[in-house]
Amino acid sequence: MKPNILRRQTIQRKIILEELKRVKTHPTADGIFTLARKKIPAITFGTVYRNLNLLRDAGKILELTCGRYSCRYDGDASQHYHFFCLKCKNVFDACIPAVGNLDRKVSQKLKFQVKYHRIEFYGYCQKCKAKI
Repeated sequence: MKPNILRRQTIQRKIILEELKRVKTHPTADGIFTLARKKIPAITFGTVYRNLNLLRDAGKILELTCGRYSCRYDGDASQHYHFFCLKCKNVFDACIPAVGNLDRKVSQKLKFQVKYHRIEFYGYCQKCKAKI
């Protein structure tokens, strides 16, 4: 985490973080912009995007890169895994325990310092699986 990256708490940043923590849909920046505009009609997309980057850099949120698809954001910055549906492009939390001691095992094996890891699963959600 970068020191003093969030020097002051703006109302825009507060609303963006609150809305992102409230939803479990892993919205895109456009989706967060839509949510934020309901509370602050004059907010701009640039303000939302800048604040998402600041919150990500401060470790308050996760930015999920979905391959060739748009980035998604997660208000839960704790260590957890995600499932990406290849058909509907939705992102879900994979509610399974984190792989125990994986960071330590990789650090020991490679002689690197691991700060965190991400594991992502790709396939078809229940709704889309029924349609294929």
